[in-house]
Amino acid sequence: MNTRRDRLSRKVVETPPSGIRKFFDLVIGRDDVISLGVGEPDFPTPWLMREEAFYHLEKGRTSYTSNWGLLELRTEIARYLERYGMYYNPQNEILVTIGGSEAVDAVLKAILNPTDEIIVAEPCYVSYQPLAALCDATVVHLDTSATDFYPTAAAIERLVTPKTKALMLCSPNNPTGRMIPAAELEKIAAVVQAHELWCVSDEIYSELVYDSKKHVSIGSLPGMKDYAVIINGFSKAFAMTGWRVGYFAAPAELTAEVCKLHQYAAICAPIMSQYAAAEGLRHGWAEVEKMRVSYQQRRNFMKKAFDDIGLPCTTPDGAFYLFVDVSGTGLSGEAFATQLIEQQHVAVVPGACFGSGGEKFIRCCYATDINKIKEALVRIALFVRNVKR
Repeated sequence: MNTRRDRLSRKVVETPPSGIRKFFDLVIGRDDVISLGVGEPDFPTPWLMREEAFYHLEKGRTSYTSNWGLLELRTEIARYLERYGMYYNPQNEILVTIGGSEAVDAVLKAILNPTDEIIVAEPCYVSYQPLAALCDATVVHLDTSATDFYPTAAAIERLVTPKTKALMLCSPNNPTGRMIPAAELEKIAAVVQAHELWCVSDEIYSELVYDSKKHVSIGSLPGMKDYAVIINGFSKAFAMTGWRVGYFAAPAELTAEVCKLHQYAAICAPIMSQYAAAEGLRHGWAEVEKMRVSYQQRRNFMKKAFDDIGLPCTTPDGAFYLFVDVSGTGLSGEAFATQLIEQQHVAVVPGACFGSGGEKFIRCCYATDINKIKEALVRIALFVRNVKR
């Protein structure tokens, strides 16, 4: 007789759970724990977007949309992408998805065959490697810790083989907040085109950029339209995590294939979310800027506090995370995070959750109330002093 384990998909059983969710689950129901773990804005979705959703609910617009998403929203997305020098046809080159996460999943399923290789720049968002592995593709880990946490064209070139099908990037990066410099992006684009790779570029943090820096998309570079897949959404910049609406833009031949997967798995993103997102793209930018400025202020505060504690970290260019080196305590990131929540009731995420190069780091999210950040840092300082005794 088969055991219960035998009745399940081996690939799914062998897929590890998210390390982020592990520490998030430890926080649920505990009022005594301050969480710097999950990357979620502490702002509500801007009122004008909520009001737009209410309006369409009152009108009874609660149906399915096209599998592609509302044309109204796709048109606004196309206009938005033009700001960054990218030109996509909203009819057949943009698809609205259930958050950016579904876009990553569906795109990888559409481009990867068993034995294909995908180069993943790490540390990176926790879903990239498992989703690629579930396609029976081989993940080639590109450790960026030696190059200030961004991938270089030379490092990518060294990893390319005849089996390489795709490259996975995220800039600004989760968990490090680093951006790939424009000059390096140009070199990476040349490698992608020379080897005819798909370049899947997760740009979900593109509007959360600091110190007067400007986001540059690899999709805007000459010749990249045929190779780039631009993934983005509304969860981070517009504080719409629970609305579950994202999108990707890509050549029509790929978008049509991904739409088939999307229509079988999800049908469409929620219609109310799509209306709200379209309104955000039209009129929500002042609210995005208020949130961005607040995050930058919190980043500055948290960075200085960690410097004072004696835990070094690179100043993030964007997103809302600090990737903190805790090796000076003699602890790994995993041990540091585990003991910190046990002893001081502060939740952070071990850097190893994000792949190669993260083992001696923790990730701290500063999209958190400033008073909670201040108290958390007092507790972290006390914890570090105790560990170093």
